[in-house]
Amino acid sequence: MLGNFTYCNPTKLYFGKNALDGLKEELPKYGNNVLLVYGGGSVKKNGIYDKVVKILQENGKAIHEDGGVMPNPTVEKLNEGIARAKAAKADLILAVGGGSVCDYAKALSVSVHCNDDAWDKYFIRFEEPDCDLIPVGCVLTMVGTGSEMNGGSVITNHAQKLKIGHVFGEKVFPKFSVLNPEFTYTLPKYQMVAGIYDIMSHILEQYFSGTDDNTSDYIMEGLLRSLIHSANIAVENPTDYEARSNIMWTATWALNTLVAKGKTTDWMVHMLGQAVGAYTDATHGMTLSAVSLPYYRYILADGLDKFARFAVNVWGVRSEGKTKEQIANDGLQAMEAWMKKIGLVMRISELGANEEMLEGIVKSTLVMDGGYKVFDRNDIRAVLKASL
Repeated sequence: MLGNFTYCNPTKLYFGKNALDGLKEELPKYGNNVLLVYGGGSVKKNGIYDKVVKILQENGKAIHEDGGVMPNPTVEKLNEGIARAKAAKADLILAVGGGSVCDYAKALSVSVHCNDDAWDKYFIRFEEPDCDLIPVGCVLTMVGTGSEMNGGSVITNHAQKLKIGHVFGEKVFPKFSVLNPEFTYTLPKYQMVAGIYDIMSHILEQYFSGTDDNTSDYIMEGLLRSLIHSANIAVENPTDYEARSNIMWTATWALNTLVAKGKTTDWMVHMLGQAVGAYTDATHGMTLSAVSLPYYRYILADGLDKFARFAVNVWGVRSEGKTKEQIANDGLQAMEAWMKKIGLVMRISELGANEEMLEGIVKSTLVMDGGYKVFDRNDIRAVLKASL
């Protein structure tokens, strides 16, 4: 049964073809200095940068730039951004890009006025900020992370071989986010597909936990069916507005904290994937796809009822004349076929991981306790070996 919880999501969303008009409504609420954060330059090539800059200029804002945010933002980049934000006396951090840019902006938000080492405080000790924060707004150009409507931030420390996420409280959530599905059209197919699986993984991490009759599970089954349907369309026609808008909206709901309510949640796929990413610097969604099936097959017996339900309610597996184990396995086979169909990476060796890295990845994997099986290092090693 549902336990006690509190739900609040303070992020205001502007969604649709005219969503950028929302930026005009939001900017008067903040001071003069805007730190404009973006990635490797694709926003300049596709024209989104120019549109945003024009609106900033029309609103009389002083623009200070912090470009070059990498797909897996590093602690070095975070420290560089802290210096830029301080020099700019930033009143607002405006992230224009995908989840990594939004994650980085939130890490900046809590770090600029922090008197401690930000990496140690937030990503090693997992403390909450006790300093002044700089508000964050997002203009989304890639979907997958849900970072536009949550407090999550993932930073990589290559020296320590760690990629760690901190889920901050509601005061770190973006104050507003602009979601125009057309802004995602120019994304390369590899990145689009990786984002699609990131969405699926977020839902599954929450779905595969608990044994009660929980409303959240029914919502998640619907989100998964919508995602699968729209992904099949988008892979064939990347500019299908209905499909891309449904994917974008599903990504937001997958990780805006709503469906987690009443759930213990798992997150071991993410811990495994992030450890692989710390060693390979591979695309996040692909690290998740590469470890998912070995992980789910490893824990299937521990969550058998839910895996059988998943097979029937999400993948349409026929249950007549089958054991529960057969139904559950058929569901994972259907999932595997779909993953291959849309072009996901199925092995961590495809991402550059190898036997020599294995023990390091095992040691870098954080252990969570909300799923159907609490792992030890031997379990982690077994799943990673099966993922190779």
